[in-house]
Amino acid sequence: MNSQLGPADAAFGSAAPPNAHALVQVNGLRPQARVDRPVIIQGGMGIGVSSWQLAGAVGRAGGLGVVSGVALDTILARRLQDGDPDGHLRRALAQFPDPEVAESVLARYFIAGGRREGRPYRPVPHLTLQPHADWIRLAVASAFVEVYLAKEAAAGGSVGINFLEKIQLATPAAAYGAMLAGVDFVLVGAGIPVRMPWLLDTLSRHEPLQFPIDVVGAGGSRYVITLDPSALLGPKLPAVSRPIFLAIVSSNTLATYLARDAATRPDGFVVEGAIAGGHNAPPRGTLQVDDDGEPLYGPRDVVDPGHLSELGLPFWVAGGYGRPEQVAAARAFGASGVQVGTAFALARESGLAPAIRQQLLANLRDEGIVVRTDVLASPTGFPFKIAQLPNTLSDPIVYEGRRRLCNLGYLRTPYVKTTGEIGYRCPAEPPVDYVRKGGERADTVSRICLCNGLMATIGLGQLRRVGRAEPPVVTLGADLSGARVLLERHPGGWSARDVVEYLEEQPELNA
Repeated sequence: MNSQLGPADAAFGSAAPPNAHALVQVNGLRPQARVDRPVIIQGGMGIGVSSWQLAGAVGRAGGLGVVSGVALDTILARRLQDGDPDGHLRRALAQFPDPEVAESVLARYFIAGGRREGRPYRPVPHLTLQPHADWIRLAVASAFVEVYLAKEAAAGGSVGINFLEKIQLATPAAAYGAMLAGVDFVLVGAGIPVRMPWLLDTLSRHEPLQFPIDVVGAGGSRYVITLDPSALLGPKLPAVSRPIFLAIVSSNTLATYLARDAATRPDGFVVEGAIAGGHNAPPRGTLQVDDDGEPLYGPRDVVDPGHLSELGLPFWVAGGYGRPEQVAAARAFGASGVQVGTAFALARESGLAPAIRQQLLANLRDEGIVVRTDVLASPTGFPFKIAQLPNTLSDPIVYEGRRRLCNLGYLRTPYVKTTGEIGYRCPAEPPVDYVRKGGERADTVSRICLCNGLMATIGLGQLRRVGRAEPPVVTLGADLSGARVLLERHPGGWSARDVVEYLEEQPELNA
């Protein structure tokens, strides 16, 4: 693989003083584009919480707005089935480079006036190593729509998209759709994103590719998912720019590993601490938990910013940097800025269902929000932050009352069957099914279907038999101090711009 990334200084410009914006240019890949280096990055939180509305508002306010790149195919399909009442989705689809692709998506999923009450959503095809052409069209178009609308709302501001390395099967198509819409940054976490520089380079040239996929039991065999832009869009391919790639890491070791080779080197890092929301890296060494079952992190899990600076790549820090004084401290020890999730997740432009947002704000105002780091909940095996709320999957009664079902499948793992064929399994599916597929029953204990739970959190939960809706699950970071200050200032709730302006305050003025 041949990376065309320039050195750090060429890519991001010289160091800038606090609250200043340096210009970004990746040599050889973005000859015309110049993008502000942000001080504030809005986190890519969960399925649809980092919505295009939120990302657009953050970008317009001067930060880097980030849309979540997870499950965009299902999100678009379900919103179209709900009738697209404001018309934004159809307007964005009308700008897709190939009208036939857009028309095929509309023909399959759009329902004028929305679904009948009590009618479940039509499913989308599952992720597989041999995806159906309908899914490829939907996946590319859905990422295009989300980024197009965010870019439009950002009014010239920067927009990024966040992917999970664990969901490899969806990444090439979603990345290509985002690039067709002009995405400025791509951020990838929850794994070791060694293939992303090559993937973005290849897609920027519209070249057909074979993206390697991790398959359990593969041995020496190689498995790939293919994407051919010409087969999707035809011979007249639009110009695209190669976005800037930020790897989300939690250790100096991983940052050093990625930076040592031009083929794997990102353009920068986002360094997430253990109190950040969503998925967290497990503690290094033998897993130990406290009396409440939460993982114990130690000195080995603390990232040394001095070592990161020596790598010659810019970095942003996340997890516990949601107040102005923390932003200033990060800039003082060499970070380019911070990534903040929780305060933006609670902003009115986020994708949280309004009732859930109001419940969270009420709890924050009264007794506070309890956020637990659950080492078993996520099918990925990574610890996962869960806000403890009634009527959600954090409630044992609600959890036990949900019949297990894997009907979305984003966190399924490909594996080689005894027959040599490829199968797919998830620890959150019914244990009998998981064991039948060669998994260990112990791996299914206390697992939560994050796919369905997070979809319900943004108001797009599937209806099950007898009209029961999938229950939600809510993730937030453990540091709520910045959100409390914002609530004191804005008792009725706050906007994304309020968050950016708060974080950019000079801390000495707040004394």
